[in-house]
Amino acid sequence: MIRSSLLLLCFHSLLWAEPAETAPVAPATPAAEAPAAPAAEQPAPKAKPALVKLEDGRMKFGEIIFDPKTRQVRVPCTINMTEGLLEFAVVHENGKIHESLLITKCSPTDINVVMKLLRYVPSEELYAIEKEPGILSGEYPVVPEETKKAARVDLKVEWKKDGKTQTLTLADCIEQAQTSKPMGQEPWIYGGSMIYDGAFLAEQTGDVASIFVSRGSLLLYPGQDNFNDDVWMVNTKRVPAQGTNVDFIIQPHKP
Repeated sequence: MIRSSLLLLCFHSLLWAEPAETAPVAPATPAAEAPAAPAAEQPAPKAKPALVKLEDGRMKFGEIIFDPKTRQVRVPCTINMTEGLLEFAVVHENGKIHESLLITKCSPTDINVVMKLLRYVPSEELYAIEKEPGILSGEYPVVPEETKKAARVDLKVEWKKDGKTQTLTLADCIEQAQTSKPMGQEPWIYGGSMIYDGAFLAEQTGDVASIFVSRGSLLLYPGQDNFNDDVWMVNTKRVPAQGTNVDFIIQPHKP
């Protein structure tokens, strides 16, 4: 409104101002009209994944395949590291890839949607309570045993070699740096990440499965030394070559 009033005022000033005497000006030679600058291209909005039913009864959400009966989830990944220290088992390709065994193109949000569709129950038992925004206390939520049990999952890695299916538990892919012993076979915990400042934290961090406890991660290792970032490393004798396409498998824990 203010801008419009100023323009109108300028227009009236020019209209009623007395013309100044000026020397005659020769008619200008018409100049070639400069081409208009192309409009900046706006990034296309990200398409929402489609939910598709497969012939064998399983479902596909984007690139994630899951079975409503067995509640097994398959997330396509790539072997990212074959040696070195690890803090994460799985991250998004835009996440902390320098310290993760596997990387995936699948969105953490999409993985979490599938977990919700399959009625997995998140447990926040490893997420320290905040004393104030951004500052964690040394206290943890009290979680019912029923919820803890429902949040336990078994994790595996599967790939093809010479036409044959190869399968390892995730623990077999990771070893203790000092002892060279494989990680314990205890179930992992589906924590579900959290909404922080109006955004889904796992999507912001790219954390899918974290060895070193991460508040943003969907899946958490509950075993010893899960708060130590220089203990776990790749089991080079068991993990396939870097760049190998694998399925990261999540399924209900079976004692």
